[in-house]
Amino acid sequence: MHTVTKKEMVDRIADQTKNKRVVVKQIVQCFLDEVISELGQGNRLEFRDFGVFETKMRAARTAQNPKTLERVQVPPKRTVKFKVGRLMKIELQKGMDAAAAAAAPPSEPSY
Repeated sequence: MHTVTKKEMVDRIADQTKNKRVVVKQIVQCFLDEVISELGQGNRLEFRDFGVFETKMRAARTAQNPKTLERVQVPPKRTVKFKVGRLMKIELQKGMDAAAAAAAPPSEPSY
């Protein structure tokens, strides 16, 4: 598995759109800032066929420090939940099918 950075994504988009990297970087950063801002306000973001981002509250709980075995109170917090959209689901399944086909042992020839 390869990690793709924001710089790599900006480079790809700049190449595809024939725009300067500086302009694409500003647009991508502006988009990410808006996503963060909207989620920070508790809003739900829906990008059709891509997916939905929404915030959820995690309840307070008691956890345990694995080194000391001491019980620790963890306060409630907001977290982001992502639900995969239709086109992404299809693309992910294609990847799974291709990986399964590559990993399957060759079938025995029948004579």
